[in-house]
Amino acid sequence: MRHKPPAGALTQKLHIKTYGCQMNAYDSARMAELLAPLGYGLTEDPGEADLVILNTCHIREKASEKLYSDLGRLHARKRARAALGQPMTLAVGGCVAQAEGDEMRRRAPFVDMIFGPQSFHRLPEMIAKRARGAGTVLETDFPAESKFDRLPEARARPGAGAHAGFVTVQEGCDKFCTFCVVPYTRGAEHSRAANQILAEVRSLASQGVREITLLGQNVNNYRGVGPDGRGWTLARLIRAVADIAGVARIRYVTSYPADMTDDLIAAHGEIPALMPFLHLPVQSGSDRVLAAMSRRHRADDYRRLVDRLRAARPDLALASDFIVGFPGESDADFAATRALVRDIGFASAYSFKYSARPGTPAAALPDQTPEAVKSERLAALQQLIVAQQRAFNERCAGRTFPVLFEREGKRPGQLVGRSPYMQAVYAPAPKSLLGQIAEIRIMAGYDNSLAGESMATA
Repeated sequence: MRHKPPAGALTQKLHIKTYGCQMNAYDSARMAELLAPLGYGLTEDPGEADLVILNTCHIREKASEKLYSDLGRLHARKRARAALGQPMTLAVGGCVAQAEGDEMRRRAPFVDMIFGPQSFHRLPEMIAKRARGAGTVLETDFPAESKFDRLPEARARPGAGAHAGFVTVQEGCDKFCTFCVVPYTRGAEHSRAANQILAEVRSLASQGVREITLLGQNVNNYRGVGPDGRGWTLARLIRAVADIAGVARIRYVTSYPADMTDDLIAAHGEIPALMPFLHLPVQSGSDRVLAAMSRRHRADDYRRLVDRLRAARPDLALASDFIVGFPGESDADFAATRALVRDIGFASAYSFKYSARPGTPAAALPDQTPEAVKSERLAALQQLIVAQQRAFNERCAGRTFPVLFEREGKRPGQLVGRSPYMQAVYAPAPKSLLGQIAEIRIMAGYDNSLAGESMATA
């Protein structure tokens, strides 16, 4: 149930900067919804905000350095506002806050609130504590209660992208890959009850959301309790979401290859709303490196899994993640990664240089790869990936795709939407198609987008 601010209450301004993944974007949106009943309205300008929240990510290198750089600029704005009698409350949330809360309190004592990703539902109480002069409020314990039980009804995003919604269904990870901080910052795997998820999806669909992305750090290991009291798999949940009126498209991220179940593979061939595009991170093509990463698959396991997925859904396209320069990675190991990329053929992929995350086992491994070698390998891998992505996009020319239009383009009379394969599609179309799915003939494919024309005018 939502509560309005008391009559005559001054609306305060809230600025949230989101770093990192889609789950952080989801969390930021829920923070805004949580604070709206307290009178906080969003602003794009941190300088005019009464409350600034930095929602941080700890996955990549230099996350802390970037955060402290941003905090330095905000500290100056905070002092300037204080001189004018306009106090600013400065908060840091997310995974960096979870991992480095005590250190942050020491290095940046001007930060008023520090909280982890499992504690943001306590924001109203944190604000009240701060108002009572409690000093820096630190909330980085993993609470016993689920934050989802304390959050208000989800709202569709305003503006561009309003017709595509994210719903977190699972958080945390129990895999403990040696390079990853997620088990330490997000905690153990936890799946939301199916009824709670379906209620959120129904609410978003009633507000005009046509596409739902189900989020989780290890989403295909979803094991929430269903309305029948039994444990549901992700495939069972997807089937229930597909039955909700108004939902035309379903996606899910991020998947762990070893947890792709038979029923989930079958769902790709049986549920039309489930889009034919899957992000399935492999990280490396070398069995030796995969073992050192504590990944629970080998390169050929991944190849066989892809074969099974493509047998179930022949038009399926794949995206993946790769880490180059993992400690001890040899030239032969890197060659095995490139061989895997050539064998599979990806529609898109994300590749990164290995960066040691404090507290992870890989950070203490011997034989760390020199930075120059990591840079050389990354460039070579990205060249291959970009070529595959462009080739995939070029092969789309001449096909007809259902496109969900999300925003106006830069050219007069142009709209921009998303294909089933997540490509940006630019096409001349009337504004009345915003938020609608229309059949678009693809005329050309480029590195990062497609050009199309409406079938009605073709």
